[in-house]
Amino acid sequence: MPAHLALLSKPQQVSRPRRLADLDLWLKIAVPIFLLASLFIALDSGFFQGYLRLFQRNTYTSLLSALGAVYALAFLTMQAIRTVLWWRYRPYPLPEGPSPRVTVLIPAYNEGAMVEKALYSVAAADYPKDRLEIICIDDGSRDDTWNYIQRARQHYPHLIQAIRFPKNRGKREALYAGFLRGRGEYFVTVDSDSVIEPDTLKQILAPLRQSPKIGAVAGNVKVYNRTANLLTRMVWVRFVLSFDFLRASQSMYGFVFCTPGALSAYRREAIMPILDAWRQQTFLGLRCTIGEDRAFTNLVLRQGYDTVYQRSAVVYTTVPEHYRGLSRMFLRWDRSNFRESLVQLSYMFTRYRPRNRLLPILDFVVRELEFPVTAIFLPLMLASFLCCPILIVKFVSGMALVSFFLSSYYLRQERDADFVYGVIYSFYALLFLRWVRPYAFFTLRDGRWLTR
Repeated sequence: MPAHLALLSKPQQVSRPRRLADLDLWLKIAVPIFLLASLFIALDSGFFQGYLRLFQRNTYTSLLSALGAVYALAFLTMQAIRTVLWWRYRPYPLPEGPSPRVTVLIPAYNEGAMVEKALYSVAAADYPKDRLEIICIDDGSRDDTWNYIQRARQHYPHLIQAIRFPKNRGKREALYAGFLRGRGEYFVTVDSDSVIEPDTLKQILAPLRQSPKIGAVAGNVKVYNRTANLLTRMVWVRFVLSFDFLRASQSMYGFVFCTPGALSAYRREAIMPILDAWRQQTFLGLRCTIGEDRAFTNLVLRQGYDTVYQRSAVVYTTVPEHYRGLSRMFLRWDRSNFRESLVQLSYMFTRYRPRNRLLPILDFVVRELEFPVTAIFLPLMLASFLCCPILIVKFVSGMALVSFFLSSYYLRQERDADFVYGVIYSFYALLFLRWVRPYAFFTLRDGRWLTR
């Protein structure tokens, strides 16, 4: 193997967790236990009592309890639908015929040596080299990123093109320059801190080649530095639960609401008409600089295209290894999610597409109501803990059961013992990351990247 390709040792081979035997039997035992225990906790903690009091002279407390029960019912209904759809989901098969011409865009800013790994992973992909074009854009880096881009270009002079901005302009401007230069029938975006598997390019293009109704495809994002520490192990499980589960279920009705910057594919005809609107997007009087991936997805969906998920197209991305970086990453995500949810609201209830509109609406309502419902009930829950400390034990037990049940999704998909980190992450997020979303809401105008 050439020395430069030795950099691409597969992340999942660094330390593969122990696989669990007799997994299906284990799940058949664990799930009923969870359901029975959850029912006992709900009844014992008076979950239904507040709802029943609505039929007795309404009070403020009973009304809140009723509203909470209604939201809980809607959430559980949507979760059940998601579970069924996730279970039925299958990746798109590879189509026959010659491979189309594809342009891969890799924007980079202060990435250092990692950008070289990203470039090598794409250049070494199992894809016809005469149909592949790689454009790497150095967005005014102040470190040695450009040197690594140049070194990769020397290894693959016929594949890699390089653009260098004299000063930082932002990720949108970098991608915009790449879109204008690219000649491919399809575009694939890969983050500069990420590496792809050899067959990822073929896999990510498969849905686009099978249906002209599909405008964008989300890849399967996993953690590159999985074994760095406890935090990255927890984030690994969180990515599987949040990204694979949610995107696979949304893919069944063609409404993946965010095609991630780490790995996504786009049809040229779906993005060229919206490119300038995406580049010039403003919010609260300021030019939008973050959340370019979800903004792009919104514009594709608004045109009536489907957006889907391809589980077999795998990318490994680097995540922060310390609390400060992780909280900043989530803060950036939440700010852009608030903004793009408002954008989504502007077309969600219109005839933006001819079919499959009901489930996206239900998904949207349940997802977006989570924040205001939490804002209302979390203070009341904390007050109840002060009045009755035993409720803390019940709450912790219930939360452990819920996170344990959610980890069953991870078990079915990954089949390894790291599912326990998902349970730990639930408590970690509650104690140390719950502040992020409210803070993001009150600082929406802040468009800083924060992690570079």
